[in-house]
Amino acid sequence: MDQLRAMRVFARVIDEGSFAGAARALDLAPAVVTRLIAELEEHLGARLIQRTTRSLALTALGERYLERVRQILADVAESESQVQSVSESPQGQLRVMVPASFAVHQLAKHLPAFHAEYPQVTLSLTSTIEFNGPDDHHDITVMALRDTPDGDYIARRLARSEVILCASPDYLDRAGRPDTPQALEQHQMLLPPMSMMQRDVTFVHEDGHTAVRVSPPRRPLLTTAHTDTLYASALAGLGITGLMSLVVEDALQEGVLERVLPGWHMMSFGLWLTMPTRKHVPARTRVFWDFLLRTFGGEDRDPWQAHPRCSGTHDAR
Repeated sequence: MDQLRAMRVFARVIDEGSFAGAARALDLAPAVVTRLIAELEEHLGARLIQRTTRSLALTALGERYLERVRQILADVAESESQVQSVSESPQGQLRVMVPASFAVHQLAKHLPAFHAEYPQVTLSLTSTIEFNGPDDHHDITVMALRDTPDGDYIARRLARSEVILCASPDYLDRAGRPDTPQALEQHQMLLPPMSMMQRDVTFVHEDGHTAVRVSPPRRPLLTTAHTDTLYASALAGLGITGLMSLVVEDALQEGVLERVLPGWHMMSFGLWLTMPTRKHVPARTRVFWDFLLRTFGGEDRDPWQAHPRCSGTHDAR
C-alpha cells in the first residue's frame, strides 16, 4: 500500500464529504478511493470513517488521525516546495479560489499569458460567491470585500472595483438616458433580490463630496442573485442594472453596454489576494501571485474604468 497516497485520499474524502466527490476531485475511479481507504483502515487496524448510504462521519479515532494526517501532508508539501523553489522553472498544480464573476470576466482571458510564461504550472480553479476567508486547501484565494480583510493570513490589495450602472444602447435609445439617480424611478431595473440590498441605495459622485440616497423600486422588472443573468439581461436590452466594473469592462469597451449616470457609482469592493500563512511559499504560488499583481495593478484604484467608454467620458450616442 502507498500509505502517503492513501492519506491524501483519506483527507480529500473528508474535505469533499463523500467518496464520489473525492474520486472526482482526484480524478480516480470510485473503486480506487474505496480500496485505498479500506487498505488504510486495515493497515491501522481501526475504523476511521462511519459510512451510511447517505452520509459519512469520522470516528473518534478518525478525527485524531485526520489531524495528524493534515500535518504530515503539510510537511510533505513544504518539503516538496522547498526543492521546487530552487528549480529554474516553477511547476506543479496550483489551487486557486476566486469569485465566480472575476473568474469569468477577468481571470480567464489573462490565463493564456500566464501559461505562456509558466507552461509547467497547472491550475485547479474553484469559483464561488461565498467567502468566509482564505481556504487552507487553496494556495491563493482572491476575495471581493467591502472592508479591509482581517485574519491570520497574508493579504495584499489587488485592485478596487466599483458597482456602476449600465444598459444596452438600444434600451436607452428607447427609454431615455437618466441624468440623476432619482430619474431611475422611471426605468426598468434589473436588481439583486431585495434581501441582498439595503433599504436605500447611496449613489456617490466621483467628486467625492456628493451623495444621493435613493430607495430601490418595490417591483423591479427582474430580481436575481446571479450576476451573469443580470449581465445577460442588460445585454438583451431588458433594462438598467448595477454590476461591478470588472464584469462589464469588455461590454462597455465594445459598445454593447453603455454606462448609465457616468460619474456616479453605488459602492466599491476591494479585490484582495490572500494565502494561508506558511513558512515557505512554493515557486508556482509566488509567480502566480506576482502575475496577478502585475496584471491588475495591486493598488486601491479601479483599473476597469480606465477606458473612456467604461468611465462614461466617451459619448456612446
